[in-house]
Amino acid sequence: MLRTIVFLVLLVNTIQIYAQEDAWVYLTDKPNVSEALANPTSILTQKAIDRKQRHRIQIDSRDVPVNEAYISELKMQTGITVLAKSKWFNTVYVRAVSADNIKDLLALSFVDYIDYADNSLDSATSRTRQIDSQSDIEDISVEFTYGDSQNQVEMINVDALHASGFTGKGITIAVLDSGFPNVNTMQAFQRLRDQGNLLGGYDFVDRTDDVYANTASSHGTLVLSSMAAFIEDEYVGTAPDASYYIFNTEDPSSETPAEESYWVEAIERADSLGVDMVNSSLGYNVFDNEKYNYTTDDMNGKVAFISKGASIAVEKGILVVVSAGNSGATTWRTVTSPADSPDILSIGAVNAMGEYVSFSSQGGEAQVDYQKPDVVARGGTPFLVNEDDTIVQYNGTSFSSPIMCGGIASLWQAIPDVSAIQVIDLVRQSGSQFNNPDDLIGYGIPDLDLARDLGLSLNDNMIDAISFYPNPVSTELNMVFPSTIETLEYAIYNQLGQQVSQQMIQGNSKTIDVSSLSHGVYILKVSTKSSSKSFKFLK
Repeated sequence: MLRTIVFLVLLVNTIQIYAQEDAWVYLTDKPNVSEALANPTSILTQKAIDRKQRHRIQIDSRDVPVNEAYISELKMQTGITVLAKSKWFNTVYVRAVSADNIKDLLALSFVDYIDYADNSLDSATSRTRQIDSQSDIEDISVEFTYGDSQNQVEMINVDALHASGFTGKGITIAVLDSGFPNVNTMQAFQRLRDQGNLLGGYDFVDRTDDVYANTASSHGTLVLSSMAAFIEDEYVGTAPDASYYIFNTEDPSSETPAEESYWVEAIERADSLGVDMVNSSLGYNVFDNEKYNYTTDDMNGKVAFISKGASIAVEKGILVVVSAGNSGATTWRTVTSPADSPDILSIGAVNAMGEYVSFSSQGGEAQVDYQKPDVVARGGTPFLVNEDDTIVQYNGTSFSSPIMCGGIASLWQAIPDVSAIQVIDLVRQSGSQFNNPDDLIGYGIPDLDLARDLGLSLNDNMIDAISFYPNPVSTELNMVFPSTIETLEYAIYNQLGQQVSQQMIQGNSKTIDVSSLSHGVYILKVSTKSSSKSFKFLK
């Protein structure tokens, strides 16, 4: 297997004058919300419903799709092109010949308000952005023998999880990126395909199911390889047995605010499919059209459309992992959106020695009362596999992010009853400088095997809080347990030690039907994934 090191620094400064205008058009309502919520399988896959129930995430009106009749009418308006939509925000992203074309949309009865991408225009809120382009600094081009990937795997101690049988199996990851050529044919992904773990994808830019067709960029292929690639005795990703969807949301030919909307639409699709995790190695702060640019003060998780979408995804139960950005050595310096969201894990970069690399974006004053980046992984010349099945090395937080994402997938397999928010906290707590974070590497380099221990002890401690009533009992025994314990198994034994009942229960409070039991003394044994506790009760 040929190994190469490719170094490419792309610096592009383009000044263009645009007559066109972009905007988010927010709609007044959605049709048939009550009916959809009463029949959630009409709007979500069963896997998505199961994931939400497992983590007690409410299905609400945001899960109902945008009214397609409204979209059709918008497409008929003079000078208007519809580029993307978001059900969570009930909005449509449009591009118009002029600002007047967009303003005319306010006359439509179903248009609530309009948010222009251009700061200088009169709108409910203003926006600004640019992709901290993956090209700006990145140098494009059960027992495992890790080969070249050994350092980046061992740095976060995910090899210990692999040795214990936790390789991401059962965890579904959506990769939102730019260009996935040859993923469907490469030998490095043969194991992934043979196991049926490449679940499909979609190109939101070109609106096609053929997500492999766009060869203008192979960035997504490189990102995916750090998690999913397997070359015997030469290379192992951090989550080789996880399942993957791949979504193209980035247009490499230009930088426009539409890409934020493609991204949000894609993560909404991921939620509908029941995805557990999302990795995205894209970031936005400046665009081709400078009227749309963000400022560093905007990087507070509350301004950028993409950052707000990322926060909703976490609220919906998805664990979102994002590259911090490659602006550490520029005048911008701070993290870009959506890495500025306080609710997601933003990943900075270190080198093979675990030292901060200067291009990795840092925390800034806009991130009030929360730390960015959150943690770091190897982003200084990590090993990846390109579209030609060649092991290569590139620079960028675009690669520290998926290395970490795959590691967390293996971690989550080991502690499946822990919620996404809890997993994020455990990863932070396992960081090498958790007690003394800084704006360069955040909480430091995580020890994901330590995070597993912390997660198991969380349930160990919580089991002591389990209680039941009444005792003696007549017909129903009421179990009460903390929300941190998301699933609980119970078994009832008679005085002879014979099991007479067993079931898995969920929720903060559940009743156990004991009406069929004879009068006498019984033992109730409750168990989590990691510990158990027994009670005696009288019927």
